[in-house]
Amino acid sequence: MRHSVIPGSSGLVRPMRLLGDPVLHAPCRPVTAFDGALTQLIEDLYATMYAAHGVGLAANQVGLPLRVFVYDCPDDEDRRHLGHVVNPRLVEADGVTVTGPEGCLSLPGIEAGTRRFDHAVVEGADRTGEPVRVEGTGFFARCLQHEMDHLDGRVFTDRLRGLRRHRALRAARRAPWAS
Repeated sequence: MRHSVIPGSSGLVRPMRLLGDPVLHAPCRPVTAFDGALTQLIEDLYATMYAAHGVGLAANQVGLPLRVFVYDCPDDEDRRHLGHVVNPRLVEADGVTVTGPEGCLSLPGIEAGTRRFDHAVVEGADRTGEPVRVEGTGFFARCLQHEMDHLDGRVFTDRLRGLRRHRALRAARRAPWAS
């Protein structure tokens, strides 16, 4: 029996910002008010992420340049990780690097092999300002690094080089959602 509210159940699905939107390419501002508006934003992020069938979503992907992201992501052992981080800092990204398939809700339908560390640790706060530390390995570590990139004004294609980058950006230019 569930004793807590389902994340996103009181949220609204917001329009997704797509590759090329300036808000995706600029660093986000720290959250300064831990209030009802932040709680509603987090609920909206969950609702939007679930509607788009994603595993993570940063605030700038819905047009708000604030340092907050949500996630509902499995790791390589299929353990579910569910939560949010406000004003996160990537404090560790280490271990072996793995090139694996990566996509993004802001580049729908585009996927490319992207190098990421197999271990990551993010520290920040929850919606009330209490400290949180999130540690991930495998696919979940990839998710944490991906969302941190968003908050720093980068998308995964910025990490690609050579033919992979060329193919991903060409596919994005040709995508039905491209402007």
